[in-house]
Amino acid sequence: MKKTWKLRDLDCANCAAKMERAIAQLEGVEKATVSFMTQKMTLEISDSADVNAILKQAQKCIKKVEPDCEVVVK
Repeated sequence: MKKTWKLRDLDCANCAAKMERAIAQLEGVEKATVSFMTQKMTLEISDSADVNAILKQAQKCIKKVEPDCEVVVK
């Protein structure tokens, strides 16, 4: 399944690339895209994976790279 979240305060394309590489290695994530231009994160997640658990792990990866960046969860 494919899910997209808005990011707030993503400051540079290099940071987005670092986040993308880290998130792509999480268990259950088939593909990760973090776009600096659109300020969005798109994840392709395996159907058996827990989306909420992956989102929490992704948020930790994001905070390690850029502490001010946040995932906007509706």
